[in-house]
Amino acid sequence: MKLLLDIFLTFARIGLFTFGGGYAMLPMLERELVEKKHWVTEEDLANYFAIGQCTPGIIAVNTATFTGHKLKKIPGAIFATLGVIFPSVVIILFLAAFVTHFAEIEWVQHAFAGIRACVCVLIFFSVLKLGKKSVKNLLTWGVFLVVLALAMFTNLSTVLLVIAVGIFGVIFTALKERRKAQ
Repeated sequence: MKLLLDIFLTFARIGLFTFGGGYAMLPMLERELVEKKHWVTEEDLANYFAIGQCTPGIIAVNTATFTGHKLKKIPGAIFATLGVIFPSVVIILFLAAFVTHFAEIEWVQHAFAGIRACVCVLIFFSVLKLGKKSVKNLLTWGVFLVVLALAMFTNLSTVLLVIAVGIFGVIFTALKERRKAQ
């Protein structure tokens, strides 16, 4: 029960102090889950983000669910998921009562503009950090550049891109193993 409470409180803290959605949560998730708690590896976290990107739901919630499941199966998944969404639900209920009255105030609009700019920076640094760990050789650079071009210049679904690259990875690895065996 102690670990379940720790899971809930850790994800509640992450949910409370991270603004901007799943990508903005990446630095805090890395710090809390990988560096402090040692609950998951950097590779686990990158995998959870990749899977979370192509499954229904919010990336941060999916990542919390995967992490909780790794630690304590179904109860861990439930506590982690509830923990990460709890602060948002409370804050949204509070804001819903008041934000419509304040949204038109000029200083509130400026505050939101500043927050959005800050979130962009957080996401940018998360992408750089994740990229350094994921794009390591000529093959991964090629995959990165092809997917980047497809994402920027076509209307292909990100889910389809992730699935296609996953299939490519399986086929490439199978061919590589087959060559080794010969």
